[in-house]
Amino acid sequence: YSNVPVCSRKWLDAHYDPVAGLFAFSSCVDLADLSGDGESRLVVGDLGAGSSGMKLKVYRGTALMSESALLDLPTGVVAFFMDLHEPRIPAVAVASGPCIYVYKNLRPYFKFTLPSLEVNTLEQDVWQQVTEGQIDPLTLKEMLEGIRKKADVPLSVRSLRFLSLEPDDMDEFVQLHKQQPIRRQTVITCIGTLKKSTADEDGVSCLVIGTESRDVYVLDPEAFIILSKMSLPAAPTMMDVTGQFDVEFRITVACRNGNIYILRRESDKPKYCIELSSHPVGLVRVGKNVVVGCSDESLQGFTQKGKKLWRIVLPAPIITMAAMDLPTRGFQAVLVGLANCEVQLYRDKNLLSTIKTPDVVTSICFGRYGREDGTLIMTTKGGGLMVKILKRTAMFSDRDSAPGPPLAQSVRLNIPKKTKLYVDQTLRERENGLAMHHAFQMDLSRLRLAAAKAYVKALESSLTPMSSSLTEPLKMNAVVQGLGPSFKLTLNVQNTAACRPIMNLAISFLYDESLYRMRNSYMRIPLLVPGLIYPIETFVECTSDKGISDIIKVFVLHEGKSSPLLTAHINMPVSEGLTLN
Repeated sequence: YSNVPVCSRKWLDAHYDPVAGLFAFSSCVDLADLSGDGESRLVVGDLGAGSSGMKLKVYRGTALMSESALLDLPTGVVAFFMDLHEPRIPAVAVASGPCIYVYKNLRPYFKFTLPSLEVNTLEQDVWQQVTEGQIDPLTLKEMLEGIRKKADVPLSVRSLRFLSLEPDDMDEFVQLHKQQPIRRQTVITCIGTLKKSTADEDGVSCLVIGTESRDVYVLDPEAFIILSKMSLPAAPTMMDVTGQFDVEFRITVACRNGNIYILRRESDKPKYCIELSSHPVGLVRVGKNVVVGCSDESLQGFTQKGKKLWRIVLPAPIITMAAMDLPTRGFQAVLVGLANCEVQLYRDKNLLSTIKTPDVVTSICFGRYGREDGTLIMTTKGGGLMVKILKRTAMFSDRDSAPGPPLAQSVRLNIPKKTKLYVDQTLRERENGLAMHHAFQMDLSRLRLAAAKAYVKALESSLTPMSSSLTEPLKMNAVVQGLGPSFKLTLNVQNTAACRPIMNLAISFLYDESLYRMRNSYMRIPLLVPGLIYPIETFVECTSDKGISDIIKVFVLHEGKSSPLLTAHINMPVSEGLTLN
């Protein structure tokens, strides 16, 4: 059992089909009970070949249940409840190009198209002149390039496509399109759902969409009219939505300029901004915090107001991210798919589990599939489909995490409120800051000088238990044994030189003769071989019955020299033998 990988102890391999032909991102995968029978289905917006073969696929268990062709590449798939009708069956919304296709009972139900954007009036005038034959295609190109550089309103797709053509193809393009009106249409970049008025699991939800024109729309789920419109400084790429539209909500949006913006109910502009050092590639909300994966192979945590909590470095670039939420256990974490064929599970900055995969994972979805609450569904770069089920006995502990700072380091301190004394001290420091700094530097210099003098004195008088001599490097420690009145004193002397032995050494003891008596107060030391520890033993007898003790000084001397090589002070214990007698 000890040889079994840690991940396999927590996950069951339910299904793996390496040739399923599924190509999708995490935003295009969702789980929902589409039949009202209590069994969740897998809904996938398949990218196909990129230019063709886009489909909406629904899986039940391991089998493909249905598929519907899509006209354009899907950018997001969400399941949501659009009404209160019984039975409670959710609809599926697919964001594709400028449209949202809504499916009910797996059949097309409604199509919502984003409103057209304002067209540049100068651009309209130039195309009108072409229609009337007043200018030729080359002049049209020069005028459009001038408008593109100066105008506040961007050019339409038709004009941008015209500017990319070769001169030989311009005339044919103009003849084909000059009679058609100019339209400027945006496209959807990300989609999410927002509860309308209640937080119930089967409550009615609004659709929230982000567009290339840097706008965020909230759509009514029944009439599909725009309930709210908010603007962003850049085009959104990912979003996370929480709250209720009628009460309070937060929309966390990662944008193409590398920043994350937080939108709230009462404002049509971002309330908070999180500036990142590199572009975000994943965005997941865990509780009240936001976890962001960045392109510099890092995972970062922020509060909902944008304060940075932590940052960890990952072993490989991030491919995709998804939330892992188990309400029955009260467990929330983040699943991170990496380019080294691993899926790592993090709670805050702690690594809880690592799953090895046969291919790079491109999409992750965790939730209820079939009748299993803890199901992990992944699609791979090669089009494979993997299904893993979390064991009911699986336990995730922060102690499984990689080595790092203790958990207590991330706990916020309960800082007391500012008192009047604190404010007065702050004002005093502001007014006398220069004088206080000079006084601090003077005291620091004096402290350094006193420490340096004491160090030099200790070296000159050999008051340290280690020799400072380069020719005779020694180290010594002492051990006292016994209760008294007789004590056994053991001195462990070691030659720390690399290869040179030391000879002609002696040990001398200095002590209070009214308290102690020693058999040998002066002893010769044999030749010291490098690296070996030589125990030198002697006996000390306490002659006082007053229950006091003193220090015995030990000097290691070189024969013929009065200055000791090293010194040790031994604090003798109180003799308990005389007290017992």
